[in-house]
Amino acid sequence: MKRTHTCGQLTLKNVNQNVILQGWVAKIRKMGAMTFVDLRDRYGITQLVLDDSINLENIKSEYVIEVTGIVIERKSKNLEISTGEIEIKVSEINLINKSELTPFEIKNNIDSQEETRLTYRYLDLRRPEIQQKIITRSKMNHVIRNFFIENDFIEIETPIFGKSTPEGARDFLVPSRLNENKFYALPQSPQLYKQLFMISGFDRYFQIVKCFRDEDLRIDRQPEFTQIDMEMAFADKEDVMQIMEDLIKKVILEIKRIEIKDSIQRITWKESIDKYGNDKPDLRFNLEIETLNHLFKNTQIPLFSNLENKAIRAICVNSTLNKKELEELTQTAFQNSVNILGFAKYDLNDWTGSIGSKLSESEKKDLIKHFSITNNSTILFVVEEYFKASQAMGAIRNHVAKLENLINNDEMKLLWVVDFPLFEFSEEENRFVAAHHPFTMPSKSSLQNFEEEKASALAEAYDLVLNGFEIGGGSQRITDPIIQQKMFDAIGLTQSQVEQNFGWFINAYKYGAPNHAGCALGLDRICMILTSSNNIREVIAFPKNSSGVDSMTNAPDIVTQEQLDELSIKLK
Repeated sequence: MKRTHTCGQLTLKNVNQNVILQGWVAKIRKMGAMTFVDLRDRYGITQLVLDDSINLENIKSEYVIEVTGIVIERKSKNLEISTGEIEIKVSEINLINKSELTPFEIKNNIDSQEETRLTYRYLDLRRPEIQQKIITRSKMNHVIRNFFIENDFIEIETPIFGKSTPEGARDFLVPSRLNENKFYALPQSPQLYKQLFMISGFDRYFQIVKCFRDEDLRIDRQPEFTQIDMEMAFADKEDVMQIMEDLIKKVILEIKRIEIKDSIQRITWKESIDKYGNDKPDLRFNLEIETLNHLFKNTQIPLFSNLENKAIRAICVNSTLNKKELEELTQTAFQNSVNILGFAKYDLNDWTGSIGSKLSESEKKDLIKHFSITNNSTILFVVEEYFKASQAMGAIRNHVAKLENLINNDEMKLLWVVDFPLFEFSEEENRFVAAHHPFTMPSKSSLQNFEEEKASALAEAYDLVLNGFEIGGGSQRITDPIIQQKMFDAIGLTQSQVEQNFGWFINAYKYGAPNHAGCALGLDRICMILTSSNNIREVIAFPKNSSGVDSMTNAPDIVTQEQLDELSIKLK
């Protein structure tokens, strides 16, 4: 028989109706002559009531059953669930399938190791909170796809097997059996293909696409991830930023029911580093970083005595942090390559702490004036090379916000970061490399001299930030072959390297390329934020663990010698 309703569908309007439900047994409660069973499917839970005439001896938790019965009004209602005003008086029950004892309870808020849940991910996906996150992800896909189609974009797929190219993260390589000793690369993004679409005449492209990067994992990274990819021809960065602004506002409205009416704030990359210590600041709280070298020119404090090529970076917290909190923040500084976190506590006109106890009277007055201190404050200090000090203090700023409960978790704070550096210096390679990718257009102010002034050259690039996470970015593309060649020269690629890696791509620009720009957003990361998840794994159906391993299938795994021989691969 087929079910007539789902377990989240029935209400008081259905009272006295005969129904058939199918689902998993979530809970069994015996109360005198009556037995109550919670039946669960992805739509919700419905309470069943059975008397002694129904045999339940062979029914246990997570068994799949079918019940026939009549809808009645519940005496003790549960308004926390959609079906909480009714229950089903069961007249017949049929077993569809049995279940072994599950390794953890199928419910929300369980105390189980994540590795266990990932090993039995198909069971973890039964839990309502995880199911809801996957359902939310599906809804996001639907909203995104509809938005682009309504704005006249064309959805086009790009190849999964591509060519490995330099620059960017490490590629995942796939050996070719038919082309001995040659490899495909899985795409880190559809970057080059989508630019070719512009030359092909598809002036508005989008795709929700799988991408792959062999890089170190974090709470917001996976080796394979999903990207919301787009490109626009006959357009500049302002056109792209407006479309993406409209898109993210639409997604937040549909998923969170939060309407963002104001235009998204913009700050430069330099301002972001200066004020917040990183290029993806969380603006849900006000805690700006200050540079205080000018206040300590004649100081006797040892930490501030030698400031050549160094900066005193500081924040002022409106409370007196305790010993445990200061120890945690010191550890955060250490994790960001800073060995000493100085602090000065101000309470009832009394200064204490590693820095506070050493302040001169004039320095005390200067700090009170600079930070507008009234009472109960702690100033945290880091002394290092400017960028390193900023980075460390940015991490400390975020940690303080959590300790002091400064963050409103229901707030959605968007930000555009613009005017990024065109290049960054790689200590490992001892050369300048493209900060984004080598097809990013230099800014108008840097166009004439970006080859010579690499350290100060800016890019027509932009990142979108949500609640302290970079959720995407893009740029205006280079379409002038002369500028493109200068860019390759600037990052030290020889003509033979350019031809080998990008010749097929560069050649296309000889045949009439329109001006174009694009952007890509991280679907997994956005979904993680909008569902208030602890990490990105919670919003991916079958994720890899923190070591890049699929705990359920044990991939990656060894393969047979026969498979290796077919590919002419010898293992060390």
